[in-house]
Amino acid sequence: MTPTSQTVAAANVTHWLQQMADDVPGAAHGVYEVLYRELHRLARSHMRREAIEHTLGATALLHEAWLRLNEQNRTQWQNRGHFMAVASTMMRRILVDHAVAKRAAKRHAVLEPLSTTLLDQQGPAPDRDVVAVHEALLAFEAVDERAAKVVELRFFGGLELDEIAHALNISVATVKRDWTVARAWLRRELVGHRRNGDA
Repeated sequence: MTPTSQTVAAANVTHWLQQMADDVPGAAHGVYEVLYRELHRLARSHMRREAIEHTLGATALLHEAWLRLNEQNRTQWQNRGHFMAVASTMMRRILVDHAVAKRAAKRHAVLEPLSTTLLDQQGPAPDRDVVAVHEALLAFEAVDERAAKVVELRFFGGLELDEIAHALNISVATVKRDWTVARAWLRRELVGHRRNGDA
């Protein structure tokens, strides 16, 4: 049976990730070259939720995330999905750091009320919402780690359901179920966050 280009590409990614985990010279560059387009697409998805005047662009976000990924020298990369999920988390944390710093600089400014529809919107989100979702997602990871990864890839990474299924090696039906459960849990968490903020 002749391997497809997709199979070959997946094998190349797995090979380079294994080499990268073993700290083989040139392996990180191999991963970067093979996954650059996907990583840039991921960065663009993250930036779509940010304000136009954000100081970071998609390429800068990718590069900063890549620097952090290179520091993960104790991580045993399982596969492409594992790497992309961690990359998305890195990008999220970078943007959250920026949002927190910006909010601190505007400490005395009036903040917009927290929106519980954030999980459905496609446009830029207020800094406060980005931070709130990040904090809620961290709490949700302790409840359901796989579903939290679905949220990471869907909400922050902008991946389609079938892409998430492929990345996490689960069925599309499971992705849909996890996404539904996660959204319900996060909505409750965000409502509680808003009430506490108003108190």
